[in-house]
This record gives sequence, structure tokens and C-alpha cells, in this order.
Amino acid sequence: MTVTPPTAGAETPRRSLRSFRSSRGRETWAGLGMVAPAALLLTLFLIVPVVLAFTLSFTNARLISPNPPRFVGVDNFIRAFTADPLFVQSIGNTAIFALIVVPVQAGLGLALAVLVNRKLRGTTFFRVVFFIPVVTSIVVVSILWKFLYQDDGLINSMIDAVTFGLWSGNDWLNDPSTALGAIIVMSIWQAVGFHMIIWLSGLQTIPEELYEAARMDGASPWRQFTNVTWPGLRPTMVFVLVTITIAALGLFVQIDVMTQGGPQGATSTVVYHAVRKGFGQQEIGYAAAISLIFFVAVLIIALIQRRITREKD
Repeated sequence: MTVTPPTAGAETPRRSLRSFRSSRGRETWAGLGMVAPAALLLTLFLIVPVVLAFTLSFTNARLISPNPPRFVGVDNFIRAFTADPLFVQSIGNTAIFALIVVPVQAGLGLALAVLVNRKLRGTTFFRVVFFIPVVTSIVVVSILWKFLYQDDGLINSMIDAVTFGLWSGNDWLNDPSTALGAIIVMSIWQAVGFHMIIWLSGLQTIPEELYEAARMDGASPWRQFTNVTWPGLRPTMVFVLVTITIAALGLFVQIDVMTQGGPQGATSTVVYHAVRKGFGQQEIGYAAAISLIFFVAVLIIALIQRRITREKD
């Protein structure tokens, strides 16, 4: 029997195939290596906490306890709505905060963006001034405003000076009727510069030719805004509303630094209540249930916002 040696023409495709497989394998391993850090972080800080919170929400687990956790079904969820008035009050405070902050902060940010978008001298200076609170730590801002809101603080001194002593102001953070409003004002002031920058980037994507055409047609500044500026800002508007809503619903730092949920629960929010129950009172199972309720509420609001904006598109 004779053996026919492989020809040079048959070796060439095999070498090319091995070379292709080897190159493709290297690319695959390189891709997996680049994805691995992000996948590991997402698993550790997102997937594992969500699964753990979902599991603990159906137990009576405590943070430090010699007794093992016991399955209690939906008792934690029933307790939140029927036997925990502070949780219900926290839902109301969070809703009030979001309903006021979202439109006011978005509107002020848009107004400031329109002002600093004009080609006038000194606009760069005002952009920096309006943006400075954003780059300042929210903890530092909260501490400063806590001093301003004191009974003998700067705000009451200014009110006393302007009214010539007829009204001496109020102890803003220790009065249940004014504490949440004081935090709303501070929160709007601190974050409005960030949304001004977002609106400003949207304004600068609108072609100048559209404004020239509108002016040639005799459109007033208000007509230019409603017919040219606002339609061009629709994608920016969606981003701004979503980011403000998520930030407003997750209100925590200002409450923790300035009032600790008081006075009389007037400034307690859902996130602050969950943290206080979980780490302050060590009821980690009940805190997980509150967190799960909060997650479902935020998901529903996000879906509603997405639905509304998609219909407008």
C-alpha cells in the first residue's frame, strides 16, 4: 500500500484555520478578561445584595442575634403598612419631597441654562458660580445649612434685618411645619447647577439656523422658545426628569446629617427609615422588606415615566 504525502495545497488551508482559531481564541480570552472586573463588581454589589435583600425580607433576621433567622412569610410587608405609622409617614414625606423638587429643580435649571447660554460677557463666571454647590460634598453642604437654619443663624439674622425686627424668623429644622421645607430648599439649591449644565448641553445642540429662520418669520422670543427651543430639548428633558426623580426618591444624606428624621418624623424618608431599622435597631429582615417595597415603587415610577416619554416621542 502506498501512502500519498499531503500536498502543499492541503496544508495551507489547515494552517490558516488553526491560525484563525488561535486568533479568535485570544480575542475571546482578552474580551473575558476585560469584562471580568465589571462582572465581578456587579455581582458583588448589585446581584448579591438584591438576592440577599429579597431572601431576608421574608425572615425575622436581626443584624446581631444568637438565634437563627426564621421564615415569617409576608409579615414584614403587612407590618410596614398596618403597624408602622412612621413608615407610612416616610412615604408621604418622600412623595412630597419628590413632587416639589422635580418640577422646581428642573424649571430653575432650565431658566439658568437659558440665561448663561446667551453670548454676553461674564457668562462663564456665572456658570462656575452656579456649579460650585454641585462639586461640594453634600455632607459639607448639609452641615453648613444646618448652621444657617439655626435659631440664631444667618437666615434669621437676615430676616430680622430686612423686616426691621418685626419678624425674628423661626427655628427651621426643629419645627415640624418647616423642617421638610427647609431641606427641600437646600436640596434644590445644591443640585440645580448640575441640571443647568445638562440643559445647557441640550441648548447648544440646537442649530442656530433654526433661530435665524424664526426671527426672519417675525417670531417673538417666547415663540422661539416654544417652537424651537423646547422641541429641541425633549431628549434632554427626559434625562433630567429621570435623574431628578431617582435622586429625590433616594433622599438620605441631608436627613441623616441635619435632622435624623425629626422632629416627630416630619423629615423621615423611606430610605432613611430602612437604614435606621436595619442598622440602628438591627431589624435587618424588616429593613430588607422596606427596601424591597421601595424598589418596586421606584420601578413602577420609572416605567410610568418611560411610558409617558415614549408616547411623546
